[in-house]
Amino acid sequence: MIDNKKIVAIIPARGGSKGIKRKNIRILNGKPLISYTIEQALKSKYIDRVIVSTEDLEIAEISKSFGAEVPFLRPQELAQDDTPGIEPIIHAVNYLNSEEKYSFEYVMCLQCTCPLRKVEDIDNSIEEINAKNADSLVSVCESEVNPYWMKVIEDGKLVDFIKTNIAYVRRQDLPKVYRLNGAIYLARAEIILNRKTWYTDNTIPYIMDRISSVDIDDEMDFRYVEFLMSYEEHGDINGRIVSK
Repeated sequence: MIDNKKIVAIIPARGGSKGIKRKNIRILNGKPLISYTIEQALKSKYIDRVIVSTEDLEIAEISKSFGAEVPFLRPQELAQDDTPGIEPIIHAVNYLNSEEKYSFEYVMCLQCTCPLRKVEDIDNSIEEINAKNADSLVSVCESEVNPYWMKVIEDGKLVDFIKTNIAYVRRQDLPKVYRLNGAIYLARAEIILNRKTWYTDNTIPYIMDRISSVDIDDEMDFRYVEFLMSYEEHGDINGRIVSK
């Protein structure tokens, strides 16, 4: 809770992941992948409830063993490959409102594919949306590849993806661009229900570092996170200890 405003964290975790089979509960550095996000959310000084939304009984039991609530099983139709990511969040908010008569100001989506996210980022993002009175907040990081240096192929020739009269020769001169990193989505619950989106004209960014922004999508990502976590006992990466 912040300024008497309740906050619910929803961790979506379906069982039918395609890139990596059973990805959300695959063992990473000795623990199920989902456990890292559950533990981060539980450490927050502002989050009132940590709820996992899943249709999968095994994921539900593992989530509860690490301290998360699983007050419902998500309908199968909301756990398909083509299910929009916002739909499980809307379902969870509606369930809490209608079935439990539980009201809250903010809903946060924490995807369990971002295990290097820090609890400080969770709490700082909550402080920012509250202080700035924004509708929603979405986490980003600086893009590894700048689109001002990207090319497309037209008629067999390389041409600039972004056409501009400015010739950017040095990387330092490029405009900073940011990409969504998938780590934190935060909004007023009424925005989610009424607009069915994380984005409005009053959406603010929360900038995270690249290490915290790693999102596991395929086997290479999984191995990369294992590599990063291996440094926890030996030192820091980019100036900080990688935390579990």
